Amino acid sequence: MFTVKLVNPLKRLRMRAGAIVVDNTFRTLSRLGRMHPRANPARYGVEVERDVAYLPTGKREHTLDIYRPAQARGRLPVILYVHGGGFRILSKDTHWMMGVGFARRGYLVFNINYRLAPVHPYPAAIEDACAALRWVAANAARHGGDASRLALAGESAGANLITALAIAASTPRPEPWARALYDAEVRPRAVLPACGILQVSDAGRFARRKPHLPTYVADRIEEVSEAYLGGARPGPGGLELADPLVVLERGEPTVRPLPPFFTFAGTRDPILDDTRRLHAALMRRGVPCEVQYFPGEPHAFHAMVWRPSAIALWKRSLGWLAQTI
Repeated sequence: MFTVKLVNPLKRLRMRAGAIVVDNTFRTLSRLGRMHPRANPARYGVEVERDVAYLPTGKREHTLDIYRPAQARGRLPVILYVHGGGFRILSKDTHWMMGVGFARRGYLVFNINYRLAPVHPYPAAIEDACAALRWVAANAARHGGDASRLALAGESAGANLITALAIAASTPRPEPWARALYDAEVRPRAVLPACGILQVSDAGRFARRKPHLPTYVADRIEEVSEAYLGGARPGPGGLELADPLVVLERGEPTVRPLPPFFTFAGTRDPILDDTRRLHAALMRRGVPCEVQYFPGEPHAFHAMVWRPSAIALWKRSLGWLAQTI
């Protein structure tokens, strides 16, 4: 069972200060990026429908944006995109470039918000992701999509959530929100988890593997675990889908086949080991999985779309996706 460690006041102050710096940096960079003339989706032949509700709660957390190629004809393959941010920051608005990136290549993209920790700890995020995926499967056709050609994509915490979605869609589980997804017969055909943190319950494993892991990096990883699981009140299924990697490593069979995966990470990513473990677990299961490692690249480098490695990664992943769905 997961338990929260008591953190001494000085360490908590250090962690909080670091979190403020990191959070504000990401938000500022995203705002500046959206102000740049090249960020206009119309420049790339993409149109956007914003703030569509996928649950009737009236909350912004339960909305999504729809990105579509402006000149599209016929039914388009569909992508559900789930943003990262350690389960506690960022949004569909900070991840507009992912919507544009896929839509300009001919995909209908549903880029979702979900409730964030620590105000909304586990299972809020995955519960919302399940609801969003059910909504997308039921409504993709009226927005020009083909739900039979559905892919899941997301980075970091979003990679955790889409991996958990793939598990929930493939086998009946005790969590009511996961079982509702399975019963809706939503069947993704591809999963693209990027640089995922796929086991939240053991934040110290990266430092144990790399004793010289910088303190500020270890703090950020610990914050993810504490925020997402610290106030969790799990019901049936416990905390299992906070750790989808562990579920896959157990090797229990699924009722429906897991879809093929495409995953990647940079070799300077402090959570690289989860990508390696994911690839190994899927290979043991006989699930098709292509993995790409990029020497010297940091966490979520693919968001820096001007970098040569990011350009190469987008080209490879889009090629894989076109062949898969």
